[in-house]
Amino acid sequence: LVVGLAIPISIVGTFLLLNLWGRSLNVISLAGMAFAVGMLVDNAVVVLENIFRHYRNGEPRFVAAYRGTREVYGAVLASTLTTLAVFLPVLFVQEEAGQLFRDIALAISAAVGLSLIISLTVIPTATARLLQSSDQEKSHGDARRQSKVVTHTPVKRVAETCNALAERFVDGVVGLNRFVHARAPRRWLTIGSLLAFSIGISARLWPKVEYLPTGNRNLVFGIILPPPGYNLDELMTLGEIVEQHLQPYWDIDADTIEPSQLEYPPIHDFFYVARGRQVFLGVRAVDPTRAGELIPLISSVRSKLPGTIVIAKQSSLFEQGLTAGRTIDIEITGPDLTRLVALGGQVIGQVSGGIGEAVVPNAQSRPVPSLDLSNPEVHVEPKLIAGRQMGINASRLGYAVNALVDGAFAADYFIGGDKIDLTLIGDPDEMRRSQDMASLPIATPSGQLVPLSSLASIRLASGPEQINHRERQRAITIEVSPPPEVALEDALQRIESQIVDPLRSSGQLDGGYRITLAGTADKLKATWLSLRWNVLLALLITYLLMAALFESWVYPFVIILSVPLGAVGGILGLRALGIYLHWQGSTPQPLDVLTMLGFVILIGTVVNNAILIVHQSLNLMRDQLMSSADAILESVRTRVRPILMTTATTVLGLCPLVLFPGSGSELYRGLGSVLLGGMLVSTIFTLLFVPTVFRIFMGWRRLDRV
Repeated sequence: LVVGLAIPISIVGTFLLLNLWGRSLNVISLAGMAFAVGMLVDNAVVVLENIFRHYRNGEPRFVAAYRGTREVYGAVLASTLTTLAVFLPVLFVQEEAGQLFRDIALAISAAVGLSLIISLTVIPTATARLLQSSDQEKSHGDARRQSKVVTHTPVKRVAETCNALAERFVDGVVGLNRFVHARAPRRWLTIGSLLAFSIGISARLWPKVEYLPTGNRNLVFGIILPPPGYNLDELMTLGEIVEQHLQPYWDIDADTIEPSQLEYPPIHDFFYVARGRQVFLGVRAVDPTRAGELIPLISSVRSKLPGTIVIAKQSSLFEQGLTAGRTIDIEITGPDLTRLVALGGQVIGQVSGGIGEAVVPNAQSRPVPSLDLSNPEVHVEPKLIAGRQMGINASRLGYAVNALVDGAFAADYFIGGDKIDLTLIGDPDEMRRSQDMASLPIATPSGQLVPLSSLASIRLASGPEQINHRERQRAITIEVSPPPEVALEDALQRIESQIVDPLRSSGQLDGGYRITLAGTADKLKATWLSLRWNVLLALLITYLLMAALFESWVYPFVIILSVPLGAVGGILGLRALGIYLHWQGSTPQPLDVLTMLGFVILIGTVVNNAILIVHQSLNLMRDQLMSSADAILESVRTRVRPILMTTATTVLGLCPLVLFPGSGSELYRGLGSVLLGGMLVSTIFTLLFVPTVFRIFMGWRRLDRV
């Protein structure tokens, strides 16, 4: 009851603080508060357990409340401040990742900060009041023992069994530490083994990096790029073919056909739009969680549309547009458009497997603009001598042709505050065929009307759909969307090593040509570099903060060495989640930048257990004049229980977020798995690693004094 008070008070206070900071409630901020629920009781558990320990040792309840709180005040303050400090660098991350980090950082910081105040004010007061009933029970128990009446209920037997197991576990941990501390070689061997295990497992199992989770959004987009020369009617025909291809999945009767009998999920909504020289379509599934399964259904229509490029992709939660989200833009720039088209075709062939084995199997790629140089064109070439005789230059002739064929801007027209474009356009009946252009009437400055053929030569030709430029150089971009099972970093490395590097080394980019990787891959590099420096900065801030609190440079170094143990736990937790999702038939959880935040949070949470052990050891050496060896073992004995209790509350609080599916779970379950695994593994190792390291450092200090 006492510990539970910390949760609602802190959560309600977090709502108020977020409102004062001008932040809204969203999936990420709510996930941050959900993560914090397990952490909120940590300070309360430490304070309550220490008060109860003093009370069991015979102290009056108010004295036990005062001394128990005072004894762990420094430890809970240090652990809370380190948790808050790691979020300072996170607040300076920019772009989309920074916005997500700020919401979760502010939510956790507000909740944990309030839990510190509650643990030092509400918890001691409530504990002192509630321990009165325990005084009465103690007196009743003495009376029962005097009357020789002994009762054994099932609940009591279970409690006695649990207490016995707990005492054996504590004795085992203390005994293991006593055995390791007995000889210096054992201490060094233990530390070296744990560090080697952490570094080896981290290097072996470190996953590839993603940018942002796409989110399970119930919307799948598709683009169909036909061969050059297709008019609007032909594009509508392509859309009708796609409609017929998808009809078995949107034109169904749920009462007669079970969804399990279909190869793909039933379709709830479907539309297509023919515009420009492409067909754009969108699909929503009846079951929102299965929208991604419609991607191969749309891609399979390619077999019915010869010569077309079909791109299908689930809409990203954080970015708009079909090509946003998980894309790698391969930008090729150079002076000659024909050579750029050849290079672009070579890159697409290598990516998708048209040339040799596919570099990124099952990836979807499309050129921007088209790689086809045979798009039909009509070239109007002015006759300069005839134009000069009639007083029409090339600029005026071009404007006149543009107005008669497609419409040309003439002026602005204002109605109130609204601006309307006035456009001059010819009679559509005069331009039904390309052959009609020769007879278009052109007005000369003298007022005569002459046919266009007398002022210009008209010929049919072919050319590119459009010409893009990057830094004043002609450019072609190949947009590559890796499949969900291939991490963005992995695809980026494959393209760099198997496509870009061979092109550079073979000399195909000589003569002013250049190839770069941009798009989401570029954002991934920038965010990963920024977050990497932020992790180092968080470590430095945590160390300096503990140095100020402990007034020593040595003790914080002992504590900060426990961070690698938390990192290996986070990696193991992420790998375990991947196995769990694979067992469920889902895509394994990648290490996206939101999941990376879990390793930053671990810096502030893993050190909490180490702080308890070091702080209690220093209290025993200072107040009870115990030797360093005895003080360290005694601190382990008295701190095993609160360490296990706080770890259990944090782990159990994270389990629903990690294991239970639901809308939005793909955003935060990776972060939760890192925290869960890091806390679990680091707690087990910290009970042996931190006391051993502290024993070595205290031995050095004793030698220095001698």
